[in-house]
Amino acid sequence: MRVQEIRTAKDLLKATTHLIRSPQKHIWLDYDEDADVLYIHFEETSSSNHSEMGEDGIILDYREKELVGLTILDASER
Repeated sequence: MRVQEIRTAKDLLKATTHLIRSPQKHIWLDYDEDADVLYIHFEETSSSNHSEMGEDGIILDYREKELVGLTILDASER
């Protein structure tokens, strides 16, 4: 179990570098293990009114022109 915790901590540290460079200072994460989908919200309650899906399986969620979240399909494979 300790080895897994160390791996998890190292993975989170890798992500930290990118997260602190983000213009969004509050980030909420939800992971649906059954669907293997990671939801990232830049607001506590995401209220997008349109989305765009890229060929990479990442969905960008917008409210008007403001990016309010991401949906990452097949998250564990990235």
